[in-house]
Formats: sequence, C-alpha cells, structure tokens
Amino acid sequence: MATVTLQNARKVGRPSPVLPRLFRLAIVVAMDSLVVWFLLKLAALGYYPFAAAIGIIALFVNVVLLRKETYPIRWMVVGLALMALFVIYPIIFTVWVAFTNYGEGHLITKEQAIDQLSKQTYLPPEGKAYAWTAFKSPEGEYALWLIGEGGNGYLARPGEPLAQPQPGELGVGELDASGIPQEIEGYERLNAFLAAADSNLTQVMFGEEGNTIQVRSPREAAELLPLYVYDRQQDAMIDQQTGLVYINLRGTFTTSSGQSLRPGFMESIGLDNFENFFISPALRGPLVQLVTWNFAFAILSLLLNFSLGLAIAVLFNDPDFPLKKLIRSLLIIPYTVPALITILIWRGMLNPELGVIDRALEGLFGWAPPWFTNAWWAKVAILLVNLWLSYPYFMLICSGALQSIPDELAEAATVDGASSWQRFWRITLPLLLVAVGPLLIASFIFNFNNFNLIYLFNAGGPPMANTPTPAGHTDILISYVYNLAFSGSRGVDYGFASAITIVIFFIVASITLFQFRYTRMWEEVSENV
Repeated sequence: MATVTLQNARKVGRPSPVLPRLFRLAIVVAMDSLVVWFLLKLAALGYYPFAAAIGIIALFVNVVLLRKETYPIRWMVVGLALMALFVIYPIIFTVWVAFTNYGEGHLITKEQAIDQLSKQTYLPPEGKAYAWTAFKSPEGEYALWLIGEGGNGYLARPGEPLAQPQPGELGVGELDASGIPQEIEGYERLNAFLAAADSNLTQVMFGEEGNTIQVRSPREAAELLPLYVYDRQQDAMIDQQTGLVYINLRGTFTTSSGQSLRPGFMESIGLDNFENFFISPALRGPLVQLVTWNFAFAILSLLLNFSLGLAIAVLFNDPDFPLKKLIRSLLIIPYTVPALITILIWRGMLNPELGVIDRALEGLFGWAPPWFTNAWWAKVAILLVNLWLSYPYFMLICSGALQSIPDELAEAATVDGASSWQRFWRITLPLLLVAVGPLLIASFIFNFNNFNLIYLFNAGGPPMANTPTPAGHTDILISYVYNLAFSGSRGVDYGFASAITIVIFFIVASITLFQFRYTRMWEEVSENV
C-alpha cells in the first residue's frame, strides 16, 4: 500500500510533458495574434460592440487553454466560443440596438458617416479647372498631366506640389500636338476611356495639402475643396460653400431649418423606441389591434386545435369504432407534410381566381368569402389553415393521455349514475389536463410567435390604412417586427424592431413562468386524485 501511494505521489508531482505545453502555447499565440489584428480592423471601422464581444471570447479561450483549473471544459471551448458568438452576442446586440436609432439612414457608425461626408467636394470661386490625362506606374501610383486655360502643362502627383516641367525635366518626354507628354518616366499613359472608367482615380488627391486637385469628370480636374468639415466642439458638419451648420441631432446632421445630410449614423436614443411602442398616439392604433389579434390568434388557435384533436381522440378511443386504425392513419397525414408546403397549398386553394375552394363555393352558393382582401375573412382563413396543421398533434397527445386514464374510474362513475357528459367533464378532462396541460401552454407560446403561417399565407395582409408604420390586419407582433427590420418595401427600423422583440420576450417569459407555476399546481392536484 505504501508503494502504491508513493507511486501516485510521484505521478502527481511529475511535471506535464514540455512538448504539448509548447504546442498549446503556440496555438494560443497564433490565435491571439489573429484576434488582435482582427480587433484593430473592427476598431478602425467603428464596430466597437462586435470588437468587444470578440475580445471577451478570446480572453475566455485564453483562460481555458492556459489555466489548469479549467481543464475539464477545455474540450468544450470551441463549442462554448461559438455559442457565445452566435447565440449570446446576438441577444446582447439586439438589446443594445433597441436603445439606438439603428435603421434606414442610420446603418453606419459616426466615424464612417463623417468620413463619407468629408469626401464630398466643391469648386470654390477661385479654384482652377484643368483638362487632364492620366498616367499609371507599375506599382499602381497615378500621375496627371494637366493643361490650364493658357495651354500651360503641369505635372501633378499625390503629395507633391504642382510642377511645370519642360520636356526632359522630371522624366517628362516630348509633347504631342495636344501638348501632352508622349511618355513620363516610370509611368504608362492610360487610354482616355479606361481612365474615365477607373473609380480609384477620382479618389486620389493630387498636389500638396491645402492645394489639392481631384478628377471631377471624364474631362475635367479641378482644385476642389472638402464641402463639409467636421467641428468637434459643436459636434457639427460645416458647409464650406454656404456656411450652414449641421448640428448632430440624434444621429443626423441637421440645420435649424430642418435640412439634413445623408447618411446619418447609429446613435443611442434612450427609451424612445419603447415610448413609441407604448405611448405614441400615432402607433397606438395599429399596435393595439396587432396585440389584440396576436392574443386572440394564439388563444383561438389553441382552443380550436385542442378541441378538434380531443374530439377525434375521444371518438377513436372507442374500441368498437370500425376501421379505426386506417382512419386514424389518414388523419395524421397533415402532420407529416411539411408546413411550408401545406400553407402554400391552402393559399392556392383559397385563391379568389383559381382556388378550388372558392370555385366550389361560388358554384354552390354564387359567392365565396374574400379571404385575402377582407380583414375578418383573412383571420378566419388563418385560423382554418392553422387548424388543419395542428389538430393531428393534439389528436396524438390526447390519444396517448386517454390511454393512461384507468377504465375503473369511468365504470365507477357509471355505477354512481353519472352521464357520459358528466364522466367527461368531471373525470376524463381534468385527468387529461394533468398530462397535456404543459403542452397546451407550450402550444399557446408557439402560436403567439407563429411567423411562418402569417408570412407565407398572406404576409400579414390585408394592409391597414393610414398607419405610421406599415402593418396588416393579420400581422402578429413577430411578423410586424420582421416587416420593420427586414422588409425594405414596408419600412426598415432595426431599433424599433429590437424594442418590440424585447417586449415579446417579456410576454413569452411571463407566460412560461406562469406555465411552470401552473404545471406544479396541476401536479399537486394529480397527487390527490
């Protein structure tokens, strides 16, 4: 025993092999070098939230790989890092975006917006214009030969003062009949059409700082000046041509008279998005309708789907029902077909022009409901399609739950004189809810966010009239958020959409907490049955 203990002690005290440690250290150093390079790129572009997330994840990976205490999770580090990057970070970013004006016209950072505005130029009254010919070196550097009003020729290079060389000076060759050098040493003359199509050429500033020349058209280069200059003290862009001051107003440079510059930039606006959701009179009308229909859709879908599924399950629970297995198998078919295909098929069958259901109704009654143009009939159609999609699920779970209810309970109730309805309401249904109750609340939560059905069937239509943000009569909150965030034809406002997403999260979280509490209550009841 003493020998074994001594051997174990030696194993514990023995240092780990050097080669694996060096290999692990080399991996960490290579990874950190790549991360630092990437972080510098992100910071230069102004993507600070993403850079912070990458930095925190990299720090976590370093700790896991280098600390002995974190050895048990070392083999999970890749999965944990990816989960943080693709799950946790998007959630945090969504919360952050909810407090900003991120959306159409405000998609870039402030540094990027200032940089874009600073690139706009104008020709001052004293500025000179020239005809130009472009030359390019093998290294990709440009030079311009400029001809002024008096026919004088000038050589312009980036960062160098304008020169007026004679042939043979500064590498300038003999001039042709137009006064343009046939060659410049170290440069190749560009074809006029190719030079005019070169987008890089218009971005190059020729000459020295304070007296720069820029190509402004296929025929003209001029002494252009920046049209807008950023003033950090005022946090404003100054128009150098008119003297107008554009103050930063919630992510948009705007004058006192209301003129604004594009593009704007992303900036924090506090709780404004949430105030618009809850307080704004302009949004109150459509949002009240959307929220009301959202709850009505989830509740009615749950009641209809569960009722039909339960009715079929009770019907087939009778052992003497003929062809029970065959009919039950046929009734499950809607659940086996992908919902995407089923929704599109129903949309086609309800089509007012070619749909088989509409044509049959018109043939029988001379009239068919306006499924896609009337708000109430559109809601009926949504509920009908959802009923077809969901009743097999409830039929299956109710069938299984009914099998678990002892027959002795119903027999005892029959002996006591209970009718069929009394046995169902007082015995079968309460015991059934013990098993399927949590699934019912989960189904309510699913239907509360049933985006696929709404979007694929009619995209939330028909549209509501006179709404500040585009919305449809069958839109639920999640489809409304999608239209705001991703559907450019119906408005793009990521900040407002993120705020609504957070509201939806709290609604669903409240329902989930209620589910847990209510489920425990049912379990307590079931113990006493």
